[in-house]
Amino acid sequence: MNRFTAWTRTVVSRTRGAHRDAGAGFVEYAGLMIIIAGIFTLIDSLGLDGLISQAILNAVKSVTGG
Repeated sequence: MNRFTAWTRTVVSRTRGAHRDAGAGFVEYAGLMIIIAGIFTLIDSLGLDGLISQAILNAVKSVTGG
């Protein structure tokens, strides 16, 4: 059995077999949402939201010339 056949069987077993990765997408999505929420909480608790807003406003003004 060559390596490609072995790889194909492994991929098929992961998608259709008893040991498939069902629910992995949800876990990864939930983890990403937790990380994003942590970043927003950190920005808010440090008071960086006004600083970031002002920096974006200044950048837009410099691009538009206003």
